Amino acid sequence: MQKVAVSNRDVEKCDVKGSESTASIWVDGLNVYRGDRHILKDVGFTARRGEVLGLIGANGSGKSTLLKTILRLLNRKSGSIRIEGVDLDALDRKQLAKTVAYMAQENECRWPLSVRRVVALGRMPHQKPWKALEERDWSIVDQVMKTVAIEHLTDRPVIHLSGGEKHRVLFARALANEPEILLADEPTAGLDPYHQLHLMELFREQAERGKTVVVVLHDLILASRFCDQLVLLKEGSVLNWGTSETVLNPDSLDQGYSISTETFQHNGSRAVIPWRCRHTT
Repeated sequence: MQKVAVSNRDVEKCDVKGSESTASIWVDGLNVYRGDRHILKDVGFTARRGEVLGLIGANGSGKSTLLKTILRLLNRKSGSIRIEGVDLDALDRKQLAKTVAYMAQENECRWPLSVRRVVALGRMPHQKPWKALEERDWSIVDQVMKTVAIEHLTDRPVIHLSGGEKHRVLFARALANEPEILLADEPTAGLDPYHQLHLMELFREQAERGKTVVVVLHDLILASRFCDQLVLLKEGSVLNWGTSETVLNPDSLDQGYSISTETFQHNGSRAVIPWRCRHTT
């Protein structure tokens, strides 16, 4: 079987994927260890404004670690990361928090705060020390609640919401930050089909407004339908990177997941459906 891995050193040579000067997120030669374990191995890719980039791969392939490293929640051993053209190490915490919003994989709301108060937490990077939120901050909060269609939940305690409602509240909190970049780790996990589609439609809308969206997904149907670019990770390395047509091919999916798929076409849209496991001995 032919190997389809994209060399991370080809990052600047691939015009279709952008370059350091045009990328919103630029990663090259990234290596991350946890103890003696080499988690990310020479990872490189770019994410551009106005696009949704999906991070896919089997469990344990390094997707969440990659997001946390971009957020500087984990340290890297080597490699370069640039955010909006600025070296990650040159950004202070406040600058990074203003530029990048993060929807974590496990982000339970355990306090009985109202929905509006939870969304308002997204304004914290802009809040002056020891000062209350200003009128402009609350205006932004109310606007993003309308964008995400949760204004009817304004006074509801967030702990009493359904899973789909909580995800929309957390998405609104991220938007309240007015970030240039949105990072989301498995945001559709545990949601019913309606709320999965709705959330991905909201990500697409943000990309169309000029944001950079990077989302970790396990659902290949959603990945193929909503993502402009995909990065397929296997055991911490980039196995393939490009458009969904480029990445979601039989060889890549066999190597990355040990599965075969079927492809469905509808009104110009393409969806890739996992079909059979390739059993290994």
